[in-house]
Amino acid sequence: MRFIKTDDLRAGMRLAKPIYNKNGVLLYERNSELTLPGISSIKNFGLIGIYILEPAEPVPPLSREDIEFEQLQTVYMFKLRECMNLILNRKKPEPLYPLLQDIVMHYGSLTHRVNFNQNLRSGDDFMYKHAISTAILTAMMTCRMGYTPQKQFTMVSAALLYDIGYQYVPKQILEKGLSLDPGDREVIQQALERGLGFLTPFRQDYEFFPRALALMQAYIYKDHPEKISFEPDDDLRFMVQTLSVADQFDQMTAMNIGHTPVSEIKAMQQLSRQQQLYQPAIVTKLAECIHIVPQAASVDLTTGDKAIVLVENTKDYMRPVVLRISDNQILDLSINSVYREVQILDIMKTMDNRIQVDEDTVKHFIPDEELRQLANRFQQRLKRIHAREAAEAAANAALPSGA
Repeated sequence: MRFIKTDDLRAGMRLAKPIYNKNGVLLYERNSELTLPGISSIKNFGLIGIYILEPAEPVPPLSREDIEFEQLQTVYMFKLRECMNLILNRKKPEPLYPLLQDIVMHYGSLTHRVNFNQNLRSGDDFMYKHAISTAILTAMMTCRMGYTPQKQFTMVSAALLYDIGYQYVPKQILEKGLSLDPGDREVIQQALERGLGFLTPFRQDYEFFPRALALMQAYIYKDHPEKISFEPDDDLRFMVQTLSVADQFDQMTAMNIGHTPVSEIKAMQQLSRQQQLYQPAIVTKLAECIHIVPQAASVDLTTGDKAIVLVENTKDYMRPVVLRISDNQILDLSINSVYREVQILDIMKTMDNRIQVDEDTVKHFIPDEELRQLANRFQQRLKRIHAREAAEAAANAALPSGA
């Protein structure tokens, strides 16, 4: 799979990813061969390029949830663009509330992890795609935090709109990704501050918007507290930190034209190392929402070997059961003695940040029944560990203070 700029597209190339219109209607299915009229349509969509399959490359597997994720990303992006255009023209963004409802409905009540598949960004669409991805992550995290729908609306609306000022940032700066110098950061800061002026007139239009606006102000001025006119309360500070985790994770793993994304593992490691900036409890909530090292992922080991994840570890994503390819040996990294010798270095990704190996590949290496038995033993052991930890926590909580 490779990225091809729009001007370099040729008839006969096969699409690696589907293309939807602004209403989510499928226009071009994966594996479709491009035609000259199709290339013209893609140029009219404003796409800077698309992912193309190599001549003999099979279509990568996608679950129904993955397909819906990409479809909704497209729909949300166009709806957000409509909202922002209305705001910039000083008109009430009527589509905002339905957009918030849809995001919270789809991602604000999930009880399972999802594959957070990224999309390609340019200076033209960075503002919208970054906002949508940050909002989806925020919705999932606030669900894990037990937030009320009203509070979720507050946080998701802030995630969608805080960066409206990015429209004033030059494209060449946006396409640097995170490779910014102090001058670039100052330009972005001034642009974000300018964007707040367009949001203030709508303070009373939605019940949740005054708090959302306060959150956006606290977030944009978090490194410049002298510029803010009020003192954020503890709850607002926590929401700022939550938004910071979602924002930073998305920027690190996103694919900008001039920026090579890092894997989810590397992104989580960076967030975990900067505990003064990103609270460990919030980073943990993020890890509960998305697959970091999922089943069927191809990984690099610290021994220099490559391996395939057989069983995902939902307690500690860095300690799954893996199959080492060099000798077909199964390694349970949740066992301390094994983990001391072998760890996961990083996850292998395709160009569009997807996992390289699918579940059919796993079956090629190990019989289904053996894999099921292994998975069952692994899950039962995790359950016993979790139950023991829960019992210990309950016992500690029951102790008198000072005991």
